[in-house]
Amino acid sequence: MSKYYSINKFSKILGISVQTLRNWDKKGKLHPHHTSSNGYRYYSHEQLNQVMNVKPNLDR
Repeated sequence: MSKYYSINKFSKILGISVQTLRNWDKKGKLHPHHTSSNGYRYYSHEQLNQVMNVKPNLDR
């Protein structure tokens, strides 16, 4: 079973703003694992590992 992080928690772990994550989603660089019925974005633990390995490239 995978662990999921809210956009707020995910951004704090990565040291970036929530708006940056929203921008990445809008630009197609990183989409949330799923979005709940109320519109909240959730990211998986696997995505966290991937982003931590390639974070400098996502900012471009």
